[in-house]
Amino acid sequence: MPHWVRVAELADHPPGSAWECAVEDRIVALFNVEGAISAIDGVCPHQGGPLGKGCLFGATVTCPWHGWQFDVRTGQSLLSQTIRQPTFDVRIEDGGVWVDLDGGPGTSQTPS
Repeated sequence: MPHWVRVAELADHPPGSAWECAVEDRIVALFNVEGAISAIDGVCPHQGGPLGKGCLFGATVTCPWHGWQFDVRTGQSLLSQTIRQPTFDVRIEDGGVWVDLDGGPGTSQTPS
């Protein structure tokens, strides 16, 4: 069953931005890639670095602690095919960015 939570205002996060939100008991990293918002688990699996505070280049985020890289659209590690960050579905509604904390594989949404 979906569990949608409003986590940000879209206007505060232009294309190319990365940010993190504490949402209930999770840290969610969000990214605006050319107008499409993506969300992944914000805690790097290597040593717990803050992915939402990493450097975003295209659709790749680099963890600021040790340089692990992930595709923010899929959660796939660029270092290993066996490592994938959990992703969250995203929707844009009434100027807000909403994340489904209980959904399956995440999908990005471009504002209309």
